[in-house]
Amino acid sequence: MSKLKQLWRNNRGLIVFIGIMLVFRSAVADWNDVPSGSMQPTIEIGDRILVNKMAYDLRLPFTTQSIVKLADPKQGDIVIFASEAADNRLVKRVIGLPGDVVAMQQNVLSINGKQLDYTAAETAEADVVSAVLLTEQLGNIAHPVKLAPSSSGLANFAPVKVPAGHYLVLGDNRDNSADSRVIGFVPRHEIVGRAGKVLFSLDYDNYYLPRRERFLASL
Repeated sequence: MSKLKQLWRNNRGLIVFIGIMLVFRSAVADWNDVPSGSMQPTIEIGDRILVNKMAYDLRLPFTTQSIVKLADPKQGDIVIFASEAADNRLVKRVIGLPGDVVAMQQNVLSINGKQLDYTAAETAEADVVSAVLLTEQLGNIAHPVKLAPSSSGLANFAPVKVPAGHYLVLGDNRDNSADSRVIGFVPRHEIVGRAGKVLFSLDYDNYYLPRRERFLASL
């Protein structure tokens, strides 16, 4: 016990700082590594994204227990959720809200019977020559989506109604994303935060060198 007291006296400032940081990352904000390309071209492999954990809920630190609901996810939000179905933490875009009827035909989305608008997206990246890049107009949000040259088995699904308390989410890399087409609707309680910015990024294919142009880039 005396050794613990001495350790506390000698390192009190550091211990308090670490404790505050752990609480902050648990309940206020954190950053997530992105190891897959399911959200390309919006989020690249190697991006570290800032997660606002108070975007939707005030949670008890170190738990997923919501103390106060602050807001609900909106259409177009990029959300982080702890998926029980996938047994993993995932990052996807909210497409369908509770009560919405969503369908997809040849990678063209329809929400509540209205087809979304798509336009060709401009890009200067050499590594996307084998892909099709489009800008999808999702409500008030225009964002890029990436399609494979040939349609995949994920390009179509019949109209489905999003249940109460759930959300339909998709990856921006539409032909390479295990999203609601694979894991089903996402329960509200699994959503832990919203991503809005890239803190920094490392290029895994180029000796982990930093991608300076992506530092503090908005999503």
